[in-house]
Amino acid sequence: MKSKYTGYLKSFVILLLLGCCFISNAQVLRKRTTMLMGGRFDISIVANDSLTAENSINEVIAEITRIENLISDWKPTSQVSEVNRNAGIVPLKVDREVFELAQRALQFSKITNGGFDVSFAAMDRIWKFDGSMTVMPTAEAIKASVSKVGYQNIILDSVKSTIFLKLKGMKIGFGALGEGYATEKCKVLMLSKGIKSGIVNASGDMTAWGNQPNGKDWNIGMTNPFDTDKLFAIVPLKNGAVTTSGSYEKFVVLDGKRYSHIINPATGYPSTGLCSVSVFGPNAEMANGFSTSIMVLGKKAGLDLINQYPEYSCVMITDNGKIIKSKNFKIARFHPKI
Repeated sequence: MKSKYTGYLKSFVILLLLGCCFISNAQVLRKRTTMLMGGRFDISIVANDSLTAENSINEVIAEITRIENLISDWKPTSQVSEVNRNAGIVPLKVDREVFELAQRALQFSKITNGGFDVSFAAMDRIWKFDGSMTVMPTAEAIKASVSKVGYQNIILDSVKSTIFLKLKGMKIGFGALGEGYATEKCKVLMLSKGIKSGIVNASGDMTAWGNQPNGKDWNIGMTNPFDTDKLFAIVPLKNGAVTTSGSYEKFVVLDGKRYSHIINPATGYPSTGLCSVSVFGPNAEMANGFSTSIMVLGKKAGLDLINQYPEYSCVMITDNGKIIKSKNFKIARFHPKI
């Protein structure tokens, strides 16, 4: 889900298939690409027949649309937009689903010390990455741009299921965290309906379950950040998630120095050092929180963070092309090439 702040641009991981539809052992694979939550979704479903597969894709699209209408800070009718309009005024009661997502987003803001901040939606976009920017913003302008950002000013009341933003002008936005959440909800929905295999890919936030019709794991191609027409690795994915955040597609060069479009919500300055972070683990929402946070936190703090969570692992690519893996990275068929 895109918010007005697009600092967390997702780079792509690619599902590698032999075709959009084939039959093996009475199993049919159907794939559809559509635009949802402001970005591209690639949905692949394996079922016993084509009609079931196509109907299942329709159900996935309906579920993503439902979530978008609930949590998008771009849609004025969403509950999140209502929360933002009431910032500094009154707490707003929201559905339990929205409240619990906000709880998790706030907790992630805390464990990353603001590397991810659910209130980033209030950030002023003073950095321009469309070629129009020729001078650095002033220190004063940068400080002012994040004056309304601060997860510490969010108050959640679990009993009343309310969200209150203490400062007028504050805004929350789940960003790509919401996309990861949506992919996980779709997986749960499909499993509840007997669909034992599929992939939902939200512009780089990918959740997979089961196997391809031929019984093999899904193969995920990861984009080379220095040559986006090529892959730097192909990895297997069975029951789990992979998310990738990257800074190489949008940046600005000022006085010979390269500034990433990914902005640290705590400081207002662009992140530096890493051009791509891919995170693997059981849950796409959590993996996305890690990938975006690590881009901001940098190599050392990012590794310190993810190494505290043994179910998750990551691969980082530095601005100079060095590949760094977390200590719990255990994907046997990972063969990087840059």
